Amino acid sequence: MDYAIETISLTKIFSDWWGRAKVYAVDDLNLKIRPNEVFGLLGPNGSGKTTTIKMLLGLLHPTKGHALLLGGQGADPKINTRIGFLPEESYLYRFLNARETLDFYGRLFGLTPDVRKMRIEALLEMVGLKAVARRPVGTYSKGMARRIGLAQALINDPDLLILDEPTTGLDPIGTRQIKDLILKLAERGKTILLCSHLLADVEDVCDRISILYGGKVQSEGRVGDLLRQADKRQITTGAISEKALAKIQKILNEEGVGCDVTSPMEKLETFFIDTVVEAQQQAKPTSGAVSTTDIGEFLTAEESQGSILDRLASTSEPELAPTGDLKTEEVEPVEVATPQGNQDLLSDLVKPDSGSETEQVDSTAAADLAAPKGPKPTEVPDVKKNVLDALMGGDATPDATTSAPQEPKKDGESGDG
Repeated sequence: MDYAIETISLTKIFSDWWGRAKVYAVDDLNLKIRPNEVFGLLGPNGSGKTTTIKMLLGLLHPTKGHALLLGGQGADPKINTRIGFLPEESYLYRFLNARETLDFYGRLFGLTPDVRKMRIEALLEMVGLKAVARRPVGTYSKGMARRIGLAQALINDPDLLILDEPTTGLDPIGTRQIKDLILKLAERGKTILLCSHLLADVEDVCDRISILYGGKVQSEGRVGDLLRQADKRQITTGAISEKALAKIQKILNEEGVGCDVTSPMEKLETFFIDTVVEAQQQAKPTSGAVSTTDIGEFLTAEESQGSILDRLASTSEPELAPTGDLKTEEVEPVEVATPQGNQDLLSDLVKPDSGSETEQVDSTAAADLAAPKGPKPTEVPDVKKNVLDALMGGDATPDATTSAPQEPKKDGESGDG
């Protein structure tokens, strides 16, 4: 597999009512994203980014061309089980809490209960939602919903992660956390496709970018190569005296170039995060998400021989002992006495009562003769009750003190004694 994602003349045309070509959402797109690369897909609204992602995942059929993900089709179950996807909007079940949501998606991927439990706790800790894991997702803020959405995209430990606006609605700490997570996942061999309107975030994490407009690629390359200003130089020094600064300016004037001398400024994002981290170290209470830089161990590809991934692979299904090792105890068969066949018993049960008492007595006597010898239950006047007892398996030997052998009745004797 040379490329994790490859599109060949990928095109999507949305037609009007009469079937005429109306909008070229994606026009002859050719992308080649290498494994273990963070690739940024950029562009203004309506440039075709989301349409491209949907075609990659098989949610939309291209008008022409085709796309390959991890060497196969995105709609192939064997392929999409290796893909994690965070859509632009978090489509979650609002009445499930965070643990139930992650457990639901873990079941969809066929994860065992032990694996689901381990990964759920690790992901909740990673995205900072462990303290509010029992709250329904419908009560979460947009930023918290994005956090749980990212966790569900990682529940299957994907090889390819597709993130569509992952930092939308997140606070600066959450944004920084997502960026750090992307960098750590890339270090561990994951391939990441990132779509975002926040260009500063893309600049911080992406190796290469592609800028779309009108469904076509307008510019593509490495971030450093595209942003570098080759006709300018930048020098950063420590604090120097005014005399040394004057000498530098004199040298630059001799070169025929001007210069602006200013003090460097810290990024507002860095200042904001440092302030909040200081408050967290003082154990200030908060009801929101908690920032963390820890990454789940199951997402780590480079571990020792006893890594979690190795243990998961070796204990995915319990092994049965070989047939030859099984020991069975011989159990003697138990003979169950049945006075008559079930069919005969049912016939006697439904037989009308028009017959004489003598015929009923003879039937009972024949049943008693067919039964094995031994103590019998106390005589019951109603013949049909004997039949029901026989159907229900009432062959248990009664107490010897309360039972007596029943003598067959002689011809001509009355059933009333």
